[in-house]
Amino acid sequence: MRVGLVLVSHSAKLAEGLAEVAEQMAPNVTVLPAGGTPDGGIGTDYDSVVSAVRQADGGAGVVVLYDLGSAQMTAELVVESLDDPGAAVVVDAPLVEGAVAAAVAAQGGADRAGVAQAAIDAGRGAEQREAPIAEAAEETASDVVRTELTLRNEIGLHARPAALLVRAIAGVEADVRLRFGDDEADGHSVLAIMSLGARQGDRIGVEATGPQAREAIDRIEALVERNFEEG
Repeated sequence: MRVGLVLVSHSAKLAEGLAEVAEQMAPNVTVLPAGGTPDGGIGTDYDSVVSAVRQADGGAGVVVLYDLGSAQMTAELVVESLDDPGAAVVVDAPLVEGAVAAAVAAQGGADRAGVAQAAIDAGRGAEQREAPIAEAAEETASDVVRTELTLRNEIGLHARPAALLVRAIAGVEADVRLRFGDDEADGHSVLAIMSLGARQGDRIGVEATGPQAREAIDRIEALVERNFEEG
């Protein structure tokens, strides 16, 4: 049972396209679009959002994201009208980045609070995301497990491979960092990994600390060896 997602947008095409992207990264997560008006216009529709929220709830709850102000109002009214308002939560997060992060968190088995937090964290600056990681690295430098890997898959660390990497280490007790050139990324953040811009043939550094640091490194090495399941 995984948390479901509902994407509320003024545009049906935007909501549907984003849902398609999120589903590619999280194939076992229900991601439903609720965009536009019944006549195909720009706007939001209360009944459509109600239907989407109810369908998305498989028992673990629903996280609802939205694009603009009136979409937020519609989403909040829908949640308040549910028989159990606690079954869903409306999250103030960037729609695109939040949907991607939330979908990957849900795929990894996070509960509703964890999925909502993943969406919120996606809107934070890179410095804020990486500061705690840097501090943890200083505290446990002697326990760091390191490796260097060459990317052989065709598209490098773009959206789908980044999502697969995050999913591979979900639930592992380890802080993971990826380095490419002078840049560093949280290994549990799809968006941060994508921001590295690592492509086919590039060599990346991977570091892990924590009780299962070796397990995290092994999983990432195996994923790279399998070319991120490409072809």
